[in-house]
Amino acid sequence: MSSLENLQPLISPPPVSVWPLAPGWYALALLLPLLGWGLWFAWRRWKARQPLPVAEQPLDPMRTEALAELARLPKPYDGAPAGAWLQQINALLKRLCRNHYPNSHSHTLNGRQWLAFLDNRCPAAGLTRWMVLVEGAYKPECKLDDKAIAGLSQSVDTWIRKHV
Repeated sequence: MSSLENLQPLISPPPVSVWPLAPGWYALALLLPLLGWGLWFAWRRWKARQPLPVAEQPLDPMRTEALAELARLPKPYDGAPAGAWLQQINALLKRLCRNHYPNSHSHTLNGRQWLAFLDNRCPAAGLTRWMVLVEGAYKPECKLDDKAIAGLSQSVDTWIRKHV
C-alpha cells in the first residue's frame, strides 16, 4: 500500500451561507444607516439655512409717483437739447433724497459728490458713470443719442426702485 492510500478523504468546508460573517461586516451594517441618517440630518440643516426667495415688495406710493413722473418727462430724442430733461431728473432725484434722507443734506451736493451719494444708496443703478447728469444741465446745447437717453433713464428708474 502506498502512503497515499492511507490518507483520509478531505473534509469539505460547510457551505458559505452557514458561516458567520466577519465582525467588520456587522459593524458596517450598523454604520451605514447611521451614516445615512447623519447625511439626511446635515442636508436638512443646510437647507434650512438657505434664504428663501424674496418676492419683490410693492413700491411705496412715493416711489410709484416718482416713477410715473420720470415716465412723463419728455425725453430729448432726435438731437433735441437735453439740458432741461437732465435738470428735471436731477430735481426729481433731489426731492426723493430730501424725503428719504432728511439728515444727509443731499440736496446741497453737486457734481461728483452728488453722483457718489446716489451710487452709495444704490450701486446697482450705476449712476456714477452718468456724469452728463450733473454736467449736461449747465451746457447750453447738450445733446444725447437715443442709446444714452435710454440708458440714463433705465439707471434712474433702477435707482428709484431699489435705493435704500
